[in-house]
Amino acid sequence: MGFFLQGLTMGIAYDAPIGLANLFVINAALTQTKRKSFLTALIITFFDVTLAFACFFGIGAIMKKFEWLQLVILLVGSLIVIYMGINLLRSQTTDISGTDTEMTLLKTISSAFVVIWFNPQAIIDGSMMLGAFQVTLPTYSYPIFIAGVGIASALWFILLSLIVSKFKDKFNAKILRIINLVCGVIIILYGGKLLINFIYLLIH
Repeated sequence: MGFFLQGLTMGIAYDAPIGLANLFVINAALTQTKRKSFLTALIITFFDVTLAFACFFGIGAIMKKFEWLQLVILLVGSLIVIYMGINLLRSQTTDISGTDTEMTLLKTISSAFVVIWFNPQAIIDGSMMLGAFQVTLPTYSYPIFIAGVGIASALWFILLSLIVSKFKDKFNAKILRIINLVCGVIIILYGGKLLINFIYLLIH
């Protein structure tokens, strides 16, 4: 139980900071139906858990071993993140209760995949956080610990989606537009930071 609780608290610490995944879930909860926003939270959880598993079992070591791979992920990831931010800035919000903003299932899955797996900072941070913690654990505890991390991810994103969906009626189109603008700017700045990191690594 101790290893499970460690994984649970580590998982919450891993997911709680406001980042692309949280912004994606919040935006879906504000603009989609409750059913679709809940499904979005589940999809994000799936990709988040698979990334946590990969980080825990050594993706960071692969990136450190092959420096060119880190450069490729940083470049591609930064450009995709900036593109997503620009799209959010350009999006038009008219009626929160309308269905014209509904994303198809395929688009939701592909967008969630990009948000999680094309986010080099999440890969690097996750590898450092989970990979470093792995060293302190006995081998037999790995499944218990990582199960705690996975359950924390599910609880976090599902609760976040349900809470935002519950109070979405208090948001009008103007407020939602402001939220989209703020989120869009944050995402673009985030992508810019990744691009600067790429340039820094390239010239050093």
